[in-house]
Amino acid sequence: MAAAPPAGDLSGRLFVVSGPGGVGKGTVVAALARRRTDLAVSVSATTRAPRPGEVDGADYHFLDDAGFDALIAAGGFLEWAAFGGHRYGTPWSSVGDALRAGRRVVLEIDVQGALQVRARHPDAVLVFLHPPSIDALSVRLRARGTDDPDRIAERLRIARWELDQAGLFDHQVVNDDVERAVAAIDRILDA
Repeated sequence: MAAAPPAGDLSGRLFVVSGPGGVGKGTVVAALARRRTDLAVSVSATTRAPRPGEVDGADYHFLDDAGFDALIAAGGFLEWAAFGGHRYGTPWSSVGDALRAGRRVVLEIDVQGALQVRARHPDAVLVFLHPPSIDALSVRLRARGTDDPDRIAERLRIARWELDQAGLFDHQVVNDDVERAVAAIDRILDA
């Protein structure tokens, strides 16, 4: 899975959509990808187990700790971070071929990863996706049914830190309506 990063300027070709867990990054990016056939959406790697219905290589590349460590050692990640007791990262193999072919690539990643991308590739365009409010985010996390109350409290604590980082992003979009958020990001891609 390891691949070398593409050479050259990535301006206008590497986009990051980030924000707190539960803000709707996946929903917004999936809708954007249906609208924009010129985009390639990266597939992240994770050490967590697949959730029901998730497919290896489509939803995530599911790796054990040794496989993740090997990819780190090989320089195979554009970015990676620990979150919720698991690790997540963007393998270069998930973006490199599309970038080398001149395509635009969208990464749907957490705020830690987005800030790593900014540090390594200042020419990347970073979009921060906001929830309508922290209360709305809490409702979304509870409605998912994937986390216990302690985990939700931890995710909300992390979300507050993530929201404080929004000013480090090039653009900020509120996801109070999926179609409106997708349209806003679509305009950013065309700017």
